[in-house]
Amino acid sequence: MNVRSSAAVLAAVAVIGAAAPAAADSSPSPSPSRQALPSALYGKSDPQYDGVWRQSLALLAQHTVGAEPPKAAVDWLTGQQCADGSFAPFRADTGTPCDAKTMVDTNQTAAAVQALAALGGHDAVTGKAVDWLKSVQNKDGGWGYTADGASDANSTSVVVGALAAAGEKPAEVVKDGKSPYDALLKLALPCDTRGDGAGAFAFQPDKKGELVANADATAAGVAGSLGAGLVVEPGKGKGKAADAACEKATTPEQAAANGAAHLTDALAADGHLVSSLPGAEDQPDYGNTADAVVALAAQGATEPAAKSAAWLEKNAADWAAQSGPAAYAQLIFAAHATGTDPRAFGGTDLVKQLTAAGPAAQAADTSGEKNGQEQKDEKEKDDSGSSSDVWWAVGSCLVAGIGIGFLVSGRNKRRKP
Repeated sequence: MNVRSSAAVLAAVAVIGAAAPAAADSSPSPSPSRQALPSALYGKSDPQYDGVWRQSLALLAQHTVGAEPPKAAVDWLTGQQCADGSFAPFRADTGTPCDAKTMVDTNQTAAAVQALAALGGHDAVTGKAVDWLKSVQNKDGGWGYTADGASDANSTSVVVGALAAAGEKPAEVVKDGKSPYDALLKLALPCDTRGDGAGAFAFQPDKKGELVANADATAAGVAGSLGAGLVVEPGKGKGKAADAACEKATTPEQAAANGAAHLTDALAADGHLVSSLPGAEDQPDYGNTADAVVALAAQGATEPAAKSAAWLEKNAADWAAQSGPAAYAQLIFAAHATGTDPRAFGGTDLVKQLTAAGPAAQAADTSGEKNGQEQKDEKEKDDSGSSSDVWWAVGSCLVAGIGIGFLVSGRNKRRKP
């Protein structure tokens, strides 16, 4: 499902690290890569395009496996929020409020909501973020990467996950009578599609207005159509078997079943999906495969999900080490969704590796070290999600065509069933 990885981000701005068209600010700030990175940030690569995304995935992954994230890392994430509730990929200037040049997007915002909702104690932050997401919903019920962008399967799905995490009912979040499920249904390829795309999801209609099967969008579309987010509990899948025949999708549940069947076929031969960059041969797509595992688990397709999780166990360690915290988080989500131990994932302790990519965990707070007023002040800060320097801005480069994480969409090659 995404951006969905930090490696994809770099490749995509090589494609956004997972998001694409590049709309550059006329007077961008110096690249964070030329500055000292925030000590509370996960990862050592330039966070200009994926800072909030990878931080959110890292915090959510740690919480999912029962590892408490460092408070400084959580505070860094809440502090990135703009006054209107949105999030940009990275804001380096802590003294200037967000303005029209701050390149906020739906993917960073939705990922932050999912992470902070899971951690708890940040209702003010998540509430404002959800309000902003609702305010930029498109008339077809979906979302694009940017506030004014055309709806795509990846962005719509990550927002669905955020709405559900925040206690909203996605079907009831409507614009002009259309919900996000209506938008996803419009991006589902019909069963009579010629070639290999039957039942898949498209990222967006192409320039001719046609739908082209996209594996990354299909993984996102399956999860989104089921109301699932980045984290899927093992054994909680619902719906028809993933090998069921494709049927006309008049409901989001049927669209999810068709998409899961498409993914199952694509994974059947080798257990993994492939990506192909221009001029390069097909190669394993680790991040998309991890997203597909989560999507299949959400559908209840436990056997193909487990098969691909096993493939990732054997083959994804080097990819994660090179790609960074978001990649480790994706593997943790895949392991969790299939009931696999993320601390012994093919010989790799994913949790340990992810923790090592972030700030040092704070020592456990012992009783008596902080007086009652200090504890109250910290709680109020956590509840509000902000401190005196919360609002700041940096004119950042927008990569809005491919999309971070979920939007990583250079993977639009049709796959054979």
